[in-house]
Amino acid sequence: MSHSNISIFIPHAGCEHNCIFCNQHIISGAEKPPTAVEVKAEIKTAISKLKNPENTEIAFFGGSFTCLPDEYMTSLLAVAWEAVRLHNLAGIRISTRPDAITPDILDTLESFGVTAIELGAQSMSDEVLRLNRRGHTALDVVKAVALIKERFEFGLQMMTGMYGSNADTDMKTAKAIAKLAPDTVRIYPTVVIKGTELEKVWEQTTSLDEMVSIVAAMVSLFETENIRIIRVGLHASETLEADITGGYYHPAFGELVENEIFFRLITEKLTKKGAYIIYVHPKNISKAIGQKSKNITKLSLSGYDITVRPDETLTGRREIRAKHEHIKE
Repeated sequence: MSHSNISIFIPHAGCEHNCIFCNQHIISGAEKPPTAVEVKAEIKTAISKLKNPENTEIAFFGGSFTCLPDEYMTSLLAVAWEAVRLHNLAGIRISTRPDAITPDILDTLESFGVTAIELGAQSMSDEVLRLNRRGHTALDVVKAVALIKERFEFGLQMMTGMYGSNADTDMKTAKAIAKLAPDTVRIYPTVVIKGTELEKVWEQTTSLDEMVSIVAAMVSLFETENIRIIRVGLHASETLEADITGGYYHPAFGELVENEIFFRLITEKLTKKGAYIIYVHPKNISKAIGQKSKNITKLSLSGYDITVRPDETLTGRREIRAKHEHIKE
């Protein structure tokens, strides 16, 4: 089930590793880890604005939560758990490293009402993990999943286009993640941030369009396996955008992926050259047309004259109906 989040950011706290792509202070927009008192106040303010508290989780992101000092971690959990019980929230979600999961840690998380755990797997290639100084292996991901999956909802986070990776490696990672059958996934194309080690070694070998195509294939894979995709691409942030020096950032990356998926679905409907009317649900008009009419332009170059029109009877998420008009002379 999809939940909204009260997101609490804990930038880089607890993690002893320094991945070459990482600068959590810039990514999260936070300078230092919040105190339990600050977290309690932040949660209180957020709850006062909620319309559906029973469908809202408190989510700790930005650092490796289970790497935090025990006293600090439990102090944060205590204020979150108090809010969950007092306001009938859906639960608590945390994000951590695959090598920071043990039965004892899971006992602690469970005792404070944690309901979902996300692991930053990033890649299932040991060579890519090594090159990016992740400090864990693909086997660590598998072992952590085995401990988590019987007790918690669990998600896996992956990165595409990492240093030392390519389209083939990325798809192998996606397939390995799908095989682990997580409840959720997040897909983050690599972004090069000012001041990171990655900035020093980065060479752009894949275009943004190519990365969109790769991720579109992953989305189709995960959806076929009934794995819920929570997010595609980093959350847009003026602070973040100012510090990006390379990689595959776009403020609407997820929308570009949706556009690409619609392009592929439309293409499948085109049996012969000529003019077509493509019918989609009204909310999908922009996705079918593509950003700046890109899908229409690409199809035009291939000999198709495409008009997109709304049809409210098409209730499926990406349902499409095509009507061929005439053969183009």
